[in-house]
Amino acid sequence: MIITTTDYVPGREIAEVLDIARGSTVRARNIGRDIVAGLKNIVGGEIEEYTRLMADAREQAIERMAADAEVLGADAVVNVRFTTSSVMHGASEILAYGTAVKLK
Repeated sequence: MIITTTDYVPGREIAEVLDIARGSTVRARNIGRDIVAGLKNIVGGEIEEYTRLMADAREQAIERMAADAEVLGADAVVNVRFTTSSVMHGASEILAYGTAVKLK
């Protein structure tokens, strides 16, 4: 599956636009990470535990978006974007979405 943030695939022609492909995951913090994050917040610097949590969530959202595109019969997903939202205190959704297309 080709995944790109551009609205085309270089060197390929889009034969058909199928639908929106999407994938999401909701992740919550945990007490262990919160304790470490609280300490880092006092001294400053990157909160690596949350960085890893969000990176893992983005990867899972991309995988789910690609699986959705495969169900649609797509060869590629173009114009891919990400968005996040707070679902509840301590939990966030990561959504990956784009246009599922068939290539010539």
